Amino acid sequence: MPVFYGTDVDSPLMLGTAGYPSPKILADAFARSGAGIATLSLRREAGGGQDFWALIRSLGVRLLPNTAGCHGAREAVTTAQMAREVFATDWIKLEVIGHADTLQPDVFELVEAARILASEGFKVFPYCTEDLTVCDRLLAAGCEVLMPWGAPIGSGLGLNNPHGLRALRAAFPDVPLVVDAGIGLPSHAAAAMEMGYDAILLNSAVARAGDPAAMAAAMAEAIRAGRAGWLADPMERTDMAVPSTPVIGRAFL
Repeated sequence: MPVFYGTDVDSPLMLGTAGYPSPKILADAFARSGAGIATLSLRREAGGGQDFWALIRSLGVRLLPNTAGCHGAREAVTTAQMAREVFATDWIKLEVIGHADTLQPDVFELVEAARILASEGFKVFPYCTEDLTVCDRLLAAGCEVLMPWGAPIGSGLGLNNPHGLRALRAAFPDVPLVVDAGIGLPSHAAAAMEMGYDAILLNSAVARAGDPAAMAAAMAEAIRAGRAGWLADPMERTDMAVPSTPVIGRAFL
């Protein structure tokens, strides 16, 4: 199981709390997923009231507030500071959006916000791209976890750049890595885990499914299978056929 900032987490599945058809379906999805961490937005809490907050607390999971909707370092830092007061945790999923269509992070503002928050004692989980230089800067800024996207938020496209994600895993073998955004199917989640990723963060893939609770369960199984496959040390790929049956000693007819 993953370890984030020295804390053991019960599940490699992190689940968002936005967009569910009803509070009951949200609770059912969490129950079926076995997720150990719930991400939630300060903006949602401010607008959702005490009923939503009570529901989240009833899930019995660790909270990871986020700065969703922020477009600059100053705004993200202020939101994180408020979230720490509201949710009583120094964990923060740092989102600083730079592009309206792709919701791609503004990596310059992201690194600056991460530097400020880390200096204030926050445990920062930065939503980033798979760019090695950006990730290196985030680590230098004080981040101990990286959360590269698989594809644009809410797209369900899966892993757009598997080569880049593999390169990131190879470059930072000891850094906990979480694929955040773009996962649409259980097979996408399994593929990321087979690359050696430590966890998956989901929201839309579950919340927007026809049966969110069933999809949550399917995702959990896929993540477990992908992780088991990684730990089993998969065979190396080859462009040429390799016979599985020994040719030595075969009969010549």
